[in-house]
Amino acid sequence: MSIRVLLVDDQALLRGTFRILLEATPGIEVIGEASDGSDAVDQVRARPTDVVVMDIRMPGLDGIEATRIITGDKALAGVKVLILTTFETDEHVADALQAGASGFIGKGINPQELIDAIRTIAAGDALLSPTATRSLIQRFTARRRPARHAASMLESLTAREREVVTLAAMGLSNDEIADRLGISVLTAKTHVNRSMVKLGARDRAHLVIAAYEGGLVHPSQ
Repeated sequence: MSIRVLLVDDQALLRGTFRILLEATPGIEVIGEASDGSDAVDQVRARPTDVVVMDIRMPGLDGIEATRIITGDKALAGVKVLILTTFETDEHVADALQAGASGFIGKGINPQELIDAIRTIAAGDALLSPTATRSLIQRFTARRRPARHAASMLESLTAREREVVTLAAMGLSNDEIADRLGISVLTAKTHVNRSMVKLGARDRAHLVIAAYEGGLVHPSQ
């Protein structure tokens, strides 16, 4: 089954370029284009969609609010949002992740990186490696204080799960977590998945955010 993709950006040239690339890729189907957040929300609700490639800065309803609406709609639970950003200058990345986006890519990426990103997001995995995710999350959480509700949610984790979440937030992969704790990779993955369920995290990126927001991990670590 093909991955159904909606392209959302106010630049028609960029949408067209992405469309040409993706339509030439086996296993990916572009089901539509939108130039603003409102149109994106309407289209996702009107047709089955797996991944929304979403720009942040658009006139009218921006990408962050559109993401929040899409991910907050239980009828659209299976839809993943991939944010388009200019890493160094767009300081709304953390807000987009907290709104429910599953990852982020830069507009200057090469074709294969875009394809890989869409496939990764569609599979429900974290877009970037844990190390890359940690690097960006650290930057945008450095000035934020731990949230009480997030700290309270962390109390639902077992001691082992807290260890695993801490290591994941510090940038370790499942293989590295397994090696560090002396457990199997499958066990490490199971702990990560159970922690995601308990914390209501959509994917690994949001698990990292929960760890920082709850004070389990600090940017200086």
